[in-house]
Order: sequence, then structure tokens, then C-alpha cells
Amino acid sequence: MAKLSEKRAGTAVYGVSTLDASGRIADRVIMRALGWATGFRLDIRESKGLTVVAADDNGLFRVTEQGNVHLPAAVRHWCRLGPGDRVLLVAYPAAGLLVVHSPASLDALVDAIHAQALSGEQS
Repeated sequence: MAKLSEKRAGTAVYGVSTLDASGRIADRVIMRALGWATGFRLDIRESKGLTVVAADDNGLFRVTEQGNVHLPAAVRHWCRLGPGDRVLLVAYPAAGLLVVHSPASLDALVDAIHAQALSGEQS
């Protein structure tokens, strides 16, 4: 695992969004980085507790007129996402990929990093 003080090696673009009551997320910086505009076709699926949104010419989903991504109810359910949840958006522009991290997935990531970094230290 890289030390936290090392320079960034990745090309990911990060954003944070609040899931609205209809399951929509939005972040202008993310959408601009991905090059996704109104009507852009997407494939949206769950993978190991994460929501994965990919550019797909044959995708069933589209970017809304307001520039939002609407996450289907089934995916929200599988990823334990609810209205008002703050989610981390991680875009990989070269791959045309967006990964949505739920609060539960962030808890697991942060807990693992903290356990390793603190080596049993308690706050």
C-alpha cells in the first residue's frame, strides 16, 4: 500500500454528491471530465457493493436533461443507498467509467486504511 505522503500516481477525478429521493446524482466536474452530456448512453450495474456506471453506446440508461445520472432502484437497493446519502464519485475518464461509493463502502475502505496506519492505536 502506498504511503499517504506519496504523490498521486492515478488519474481518477473525484467528486461528492447527495443521492436525491429519485436516485439521481450529479457533479459537474465529474460529468465534464467524463465528457458525458444530456442523452449520453450508460450501462449501470452493481459490482461487489459498488455502483459502476460505464459509457455504453447500447446502454439502457441515459444522462438526464439536467446532467444527472439516475441510479436504478434495484442497484440502489443492492448497494444500500438511500435518499440523502452522500456518495463518493470516482471517475476514470480514459475508461469512460464512474464508480459510486456508498457510505458503507467508504466505511470499509477507511476502516481498513486506519487499522493499518494506526496499527492498533485507539483514539
